[in-house]
Amino acid sequence: MEFSIKVPQGAERVTMLGAGDRNLKIIREALGVSVLAREGTVHVTGERDQVAAARNVLERLGGAAERSEALSRQQVMDLIGQAVSGALLPRRQRDEEEIAPAGPPWEADLDVYVGAQRVRAKTANQQVYLDAIRDHDLVFSIGPAGTGKTYLAVAAAVHMLKHHRTQKVILCRPAVEAGERLGFLPGDLQQKVNPYLRPLLDALHDMMDYATIKRFMLSDVVEVIPLAYMRGRTLNNAVIILDEAQNTTKGQMQMFLTRMGHGSKMIVTGDVTQIDLPEAGESGLIDAASRLRRIRGIEFVTLDKHDIVRHRLVQRIVEAYGDGVRRAVPSLDAGDPDDPTAMVPGRSGVPMVPRVGGDAHP
Repeated sequence: MEFSIKVPQGAERVTMLGAGDRNLKIIREALGVSVLAREGTVHVTGERDQVAAARNVLERLGGAAERSEALSRQQVMDLIGQAVSGALLPRRQRDEEEIAPAGPPWEADLDVYVGAQRVRAKTANQQVYLDAIRDHDLVFSIGPAGTGKTYLAVAAAVHMLKHHRTQKVILCRPAVEAGERLGFLPGDLQQKVNPYLRPLLDALHDMMDYATIKRFMLSDVVEVIPLAYMRGRTLNNAVIILDEAQNTTKGQMQMFLTRMGHGSKMIVTGDVTQIDLPEAGESGLIDAASRLRRIRGIEFVTLDKHDIVRHRLVQRIVEAYGDGVRRAVPSLDAGDPDDPTAMVPGRSGVPMVPRVGGDAHP
């Protein structure tokens, strides 16, 4: 399918298409369509649903240009999200057709951008985790280091992006130091927060080559940002991953969860045994587990020492420190660690989270 739209000249053209045709580049990357601007006309070709979304976005950009209203990159991305979800389609068309996600159905393994590499679950619990991401819009994954919480979440997001089942991937985490005070870090703002975001970038680099990551970041298809930057945003048609969620405060967790827009998925990962907040009881992850675990549509998945896929010594280290935690907090009844109906240790006075396979609903 294809369509063409006339573009005004002069200042209105820059307002509509952005400096250096930035808005066209965003549309091209986000929707996977071919966009060509020539002789005062923009030509768009591609799949029917994506072209329909591009048309609606360009028409809205044209209307904004007539009002001399220049839209930011984020506002353009929001328009794309609304268009894909049908918010900008005419009512009659919206009633007659449903925009189905493009790409093949979710498979046993995940297709990422690096060559023929595919990512798959290595344990039964990890497969339950991936199935939960596929079937639910909000998933909490709680477990010790090395269980693949973040890696599998990023792989699922990249798979959905590659197969046009989402338009944007956002990776974020709180900027909390692990028991040290590093003082003032050198460099600009991006250089200051980069050390906190490095683990997310490492996972991303395993699944995309450098050129693809750079291209997606420049067009805002992929964002890696501190949690504080999420305030005030509404995120449509995106996969949003919050890593190290045990280091969020209750207020930060509420702020993050309420960013979810139409057609989006959220994945929250954390380890309740590694809280770096001054008061562990203030952890937003533990608070969310207490408040939300009985809400239908929200899935809690717990990974344990048997799901650790790093060096074999990591499992033994987790076991050793886990025993210390249980001795230090005698009020917690962890139950039999091999019992699938047992509970994952929380903090004193906070309800514990069901293990995988348990029913988290009433």
